[in-house]
Amino acid sequence: MSQTIDNAPYTAFHRRLALACSGGPLLDGYILSIVGVALIGMRPDLGLSTAEVSLIGAAALVGMFVGGALFGVLTDKIGREVMYTADLLVMVACSVLSFWVDSVWAITVLRFVLGMAVAADYPIATSLLAEWLPAKQRGRLLGQQIVAWYAGSVLAYVVGYLFLELAGPGSWRWMLASSTVLCVVFLVIRRGSPESPRWLAANGRVGDAVRVVEKHLGVRVDGRELMPDPAARARSAGGLRLLMTPPYRRRTLFCGLFFLCQVGPLFAMLTFGPQILSSFGMPGGTVMETLGTGLISLVFLLGCYPALRLIDTKGRRPVIIWSFALMTVPLALLGVWPSAPAAVALTALCAYAFLCGGPNVLDWTYPNELFPTEIRATAVGMATSVSRIGAAVGTYLLPLSLTGLGTGPTMLIAAGTTALGLLVCVLWAEETRGTALGAAPAAPRTAAAPGVPAQRVPQSVR
Repeated sequence: MSQTIDNAPYTAFHRRLALACSGGPLLDGYILSIVGVALIGMRPDLGLSTAEVSLIGAAALVGMFVGGALFGVLTDKIGREVMYTADLLVMVACSVLSFWVDSVWAITVLRFVLGMAVAADYPIATSLLAEWLPAKQRGRLLGQQIVAWYAGSVLAYVVGYLFLELAGPGSWRWMLASSTVLCVVFLVIRRGSPESPRWLAANGRVGDAVRVVEKHLGVRVDGRELMPDPAARARSAGGLRLLMTPPYRRRTLFCGLFFLCQVGPLFAMLTFGPQILSSFGMPGGTVMETLGTGLISLVFLLGCYPALRLIDTKGRRPVIIWSFALMTVPLALLGVWPSAPAAVALTALCAYAFLCGGPNVLDWTYPNELFPTEIRATAVGMATSVSRIGAAVGTYLLPLSLTGLGTGPTMLIAAGTTALGLLVCVLWAEETRGTALGAAPAAPRTAAAPGVPAQRVPQSVR
């Protein structure tokens, strides 16, 4: 079956499934970004302190830490399809309730639950999509999921700007509730999405796997080829513990740590973009600061497109190494030049955003390609959880750091975090381009970036 799916023609079924799976990332980008605009009106209305603003900004990210680990394991246990709609229903409920919040703790709790639901969608949707995609399209379409994230972020700033212009800062409740519309749209799009045949076969439901492949790909599969082997059953029972055993330990650490070092500065920048730009002298006024942050979000999105091509032409490893190396430069520049004019600061932050394209498109491609079906969602969920530690810490500390340490040291901390991500990639990044799903990497050595020594990799996994 693996070869049947890996070599299947790319059809309208795959395009619809990719669109349906993009709902989670798009909502994540929207939900995490809209709060940055909503805080403009929320802060005076609720009388928020700097610490309370940080708490609200980080609440969803802490929820994602819990939700990624918990629901990744659950998705491997009970299936992708069962969880596929439930998480969106939770998002609808939390978005509607956000309209009536009247205290810091109420909104913090709702943001925490929203974060759990969003994190649940990553292992559910990306695993389901990876397990249906042909090998030639897998890297590009998994990478495009992060494009949906930035599309959601840009949309959030556009919607926030319109609310500010038409209704003023007091419309922040409508901003928070506006994600309800997107949730309902993707609930409709996801109707009829099938279970993963790889998960069905791995869990002994061979007949169901044969039928779902025949229905959606139009090809006949011999059921004897789908029988799960004893090693697969053992992996299925291993869960989280298996991620920290050879040959998965290094892969688990790599996926979590590069993701953490990437999104720590990134999420802090998107959540508190207006405050960062203000510290560099951006002209006062909520509209200018919001539009500036929206521009940075748009550049994050644009940077993904060349990266989507490069990961398939140059390979995953060289792209992620060079991306982290170049991302460090504009952050270090702002760290040593904290008095830079607003135009220079905006240009540097846009350069950082564009260069983030490489890690962005590999955030979910790597964990889906490096782990077998039985623990794939668990691995995606764990990588998401670890990354949100950095995102939550960065988001909570950034406004405190800008106030207490100043702009220069804050940017240097962001540059140091990015440099740590570079080191992790140089040491541990593997090459998975063109490999069968769950069998990466087949070669005994990874392909190195120019000037970067090749790294030994563990024995391939099934």
